[in-house]
Amino acid sequence: MQTQKVIDHIVSWLKDYAIKANVKGYVIGVSGGVDSGVVSTLCAMTGLEVLLLEMPIRQKEDQVNRAQDHIEDLKKRFPNVEGKTVNLTPVFETFEDTVHDHVEGRWSNNLALANTRSRFRMLTLYYFGQLHGLLVCGTGNKVEDFGIGFYTKYGDGGVDVSPIADLYKTEIYELAKELSLIESIQKAIPTDGLWDAERTDEDQIGATYPELEKIQKEYGTKTADDYEGRDKEVYLIFDRMNKAAQHKINPIPICDIPEEWRD
Repeated sequence: MQTQKVIDHIVSWLKDYAIKANVKGYVIGVSGGVDSGVVSTLCAMTGLEVLLLEMPIRQKEDQVNRAQDHIEDLKKRFPNVEGKTVNLTPVFETFEDTVHDHVEGRWSNNLALANTRSRFRMLTLYYFGQLHGLLVCGTGNKVEDFGIGFYTKYGDGGVDVSPIADLYKTEIYELAKELSLIESIQKAIPTDGLWDAERTDEDQIGATYPELEKIQKEYGTKTADDYEGRDKEVYLIFDRMNKAAQHKINPIPICDIPEEWRD
């Protein structure tokens, strides 16, 4: 990949989009992962106003430390960058206690509650975005957004722009190196940070990003019968998740009303 050309292209795209939208810049949620690290750096390079929000919800200490270190690093490198920490743990726990009495079974660790964390962060990003005249910049990559739908609908999927959604995870690591992100982020194991117990993306998906990328590049031209061994296992994972995620990947369906009924 021609890394520097890709970087220059995205930075120019981000700057042009913000100017045409008549906004001051971007607000980005920083998690301590490589995707948000790369996106926030690209936004900083536009020279526009950039607000980085770290929004912990019972977050692991290493994730918090990486996010804070990255924010401080960007603030030193770019005078247009500001950072804030908004602790959403009390908000989340109030919600958790509120819904507790209305559900049965293992409510504390279910996916619905995990996705709520992401949606609280989306609300926070849009609050500060509107407050400061900034657009919410997404951090989803190509596998997450258009392959397996590994994101929360109206959570981290609720954004104004998606500058790295056409890049695979392995390509984003190339950008991270070229952009001189702090070493801890370049080496961070991908995780969505939505669970109390440590769950990496690979733990949840059952495959690595390089394995998924291989399948995505061939998806639609090959079937499960074209693979064997581990490749077939990953194909079946990708196929299952892709089909289940169509409600995220495709636009919201609209029920069209025949024009003759309007008379």
